[in-house]
Amino acid sequence: MQRVLLASPRGYCAGVERAVDTVERALRLYGRPVYVRRQIVHNSHVVRDLEALGAVFVESVHDVPEGSPVVFSAHGVSPVVRATAARRGLLAIDATCPLVTKVHTQARRYAQAGYTIVFIGHAGHEEVEGTMGEAPDRTVLVETPAEAATVELPAGPLAYITQTTLSVDETREIIAVLRARFPRIEGPAKDDICYATTNRQSAVKELVDEIDLLLVIGSRNSSNSKRLVEVARAAGVDAHLVDDAREIDERWLDGVGTVGLTSGASAPERLVAEACDWFRARGVGEVVEHRPVAEDVVFKLPVELRRAERSAA
Repeated sequence: MQRVLLASPRGYCAGVERAVDTVERALRLYGRPVYVRRQIVHNSHVVRDLEALGAVFVESVHDVPEGSPVVFSAHGVSPVVRATAARRGLLAIDATCPLVTKVHTQARRYAQAGYTIVFIGHAGHEEVEGTMGEAPDRTVLVETPAEAATVELPAGPLAYITQTTLSVDETREIIAVLRARFPRIEGPAKDDICYATTNRQSAVKELVDEIDLLLVIGSRNSSNSKRLVEVARAAGVDAHLVDDAREIDERWLDGVGTVGLTSGASAPERLVAEACDWFRARGVGEVVEHRPVAEDVVFKLPVELRRAERSAA
């Protein structure tokens, strides 16, 4: 093996930065413990790091002692969860990514206007559960082009929205199928798939012609990380998802000249650095970034946290 090419951009997006920073600052403000509903982002290393600082991850707001601080994860929550937290007197801090919040807002507006909503997403994902909770009686989940071709929808106005971490190409295919079947279906003025998901998939597409293997650093439950593997495989390049360098199988490198390396939007950059060191320790001298691209998106911290910090100052 001769070299490693690093995809750019990769790793943390603005929503993940905001969510992780929210938990860390809440711990400084309130002390241990600060409760977090579900994983703050889908990365096992991030979760363990925050647990070491005093975060306690719970499945339900019912698991949080009354009156305690609780952070809602970057994936968002349903109105039922918000209402339950308020009823139990919890100090809720909403770290939902603003781009996910935008999709929630779209769902509410469409539902209030009497639309049936086709939600393109993956069943069981926290983002999907939270968004569908905005209008559960008016929302139909579609996961694949095949489902789009057969889904039965009631008469009346139709609209579609999407999960923010999907495959760009497959989502376009699903939308095309829906538009062919339901020409008057409406959709958002701008794609719901977030800038970071789109940029990371584009970076892999630019990389595939120059590599023999792609390694994606990300946890198994990270939707956007899994999509990066799919993008490479769709282009005919072998690809694997690894949580960190310890999961790299040296057998994958047999006959490989160039490895591409990227990371999902919830994976810390230190994991990429550790993977680079793993390759250098095995004699790879050329580890270079492929066409560096900078992202300058920044989101403000949750308003509840900013207010609490001002009050405590």
